[in-house]
Amino acid sequence: MFDVTALGEILVDFTPNGVSKNGNPIFVANPGGAPSNLLVSLSHLGKETSFIGSVGIDKFGRMLVDTLCDNSVTTSGGVVYSDIHTTLAFVHIDESGDRSFSFYRNPGADTMLSKDDLKLELIIKSKIFHVGSILMTNEPSREATRIALKIAKRNGVTISYDPNLRPDLWNCLEEARERIVETLYYAEIVKLSEEELEFITGTKNVENGAKIITQHYDVDLLFVTAGSTGSYCCQKNTILFEPGFSLKALDTTGCGDAFFGGVLYKLLESNMQYQDISEKRMKEILLFGNAMGAYVAQSKGGIPSLPTLMEINKFISVKG
Repeated sequence: MFDVTALGEILVDFTPNGVSKNGNPIFVANPGGAPSNLLVSLSHLGKETSFIGSVGIDKFGRMLVDTLCDNSVTTSGGVVYSDIHTTLAFVHIDESGDRSFSFYRNPGADTMLSKDDLKLELIIKSKIFHVGSILMTNEPSREATRIALKIAKRNGVTISYDPNLRPDLWNCLEEARERIVETLYYAEIVKLSEEELEFITGTKNVENGAKIITQHYDVDLLFVTAGSTGSYCCQKNTILFEPGFSLKALDTTGCGDAFFGGVLYKLLESNMQYQDISEKRMKEILLFGNAMGAYVAQSKGGIPSLPTLMEINKFISVKG
C-alpha cells in the first residue's frame, strides 16, 4: 500500500546560478515537475510514494528517474521511457525570489504516457492519487489521465489535485480552463494559488472563489496559497487564513509543491479524516504547509531544497 501515487510530469528545471566571466547567465540543472516535487517532499517526511509518468530516453530522463529513486520514490512499473526528448524548463527569478518559466517541449516526453502504459495497481493500492493539469495539454497523456482518474474514483481512492497552471503550455487559456475544470469534478482535496482561483472562478475575492470551488465542484477540502503572505483552508462553510513565515526568499521554485506535500502529510497522519475538520486542525495543517513552502524558498531548486521531518520540525520551532 502506498500513501500517495502521483501521475504527472517530471522535467529538468534550469535554475540561474550567477553569470559567466563574459556576462552570460549560468544555469544549474535541477530535477523538477510539480507531482514529482510533491512526492519527494512526502518521501522526505517518511511516507511511501510512487510515480507514474514518462521521460525521454536521454541523459536528462535517466537523471530524473535516478533522482526519484535516490529520494525513495518508487518508479518500478510506473515510468515509461520515450524516444521524445525530456521536457526542459528555464527558471527566471526576480529580485523577490518569485519565478517564471520558459519551456522547451515539442511536445515533450511527459505527454507520451498512454492509457496502455498505466499500472493501475499502483493507483488502486494508494491512499491518495495525485494529479496536476499538465498532462491534460496533449494526447496521449490526456486520455491516460482521464482513465486513471476514473479508476481511482471507482476504487474509492482519495484524489488530490494541483492544477499548476502554466499558460505557455496550452494552445489557449480557454482550453486550459476547460481542462482544469474537468479534473476538478474528480477531486476531493485541491490546492490552488490565488491566481489560479481567479482564473477558474473569475473573482479575486478568496472567500467567494472558495465557495464556488467547494460548493459547485463539490470539493471537500480546498487550500489556497497566497505566496509569502500565507494560505487559506476552506470547506463548504468555513474558511481560515494562516499567515506565512517572514524570511527572504532566494527561489520560490517548488514552494507550492512543498506546501501541498506538507498538507497531505498532515492528512495522512490523521488517517485521512479530512471532512468537517475543526478550525484548530485547519490551523495546524496550514502552519505545517506554510513552513514547508518557506523552508524551500531559502535555497535554489525545488527537490534539492526539500526538508526531512526533523529539519522542518526544527524550522517550525525556531521560526514559528
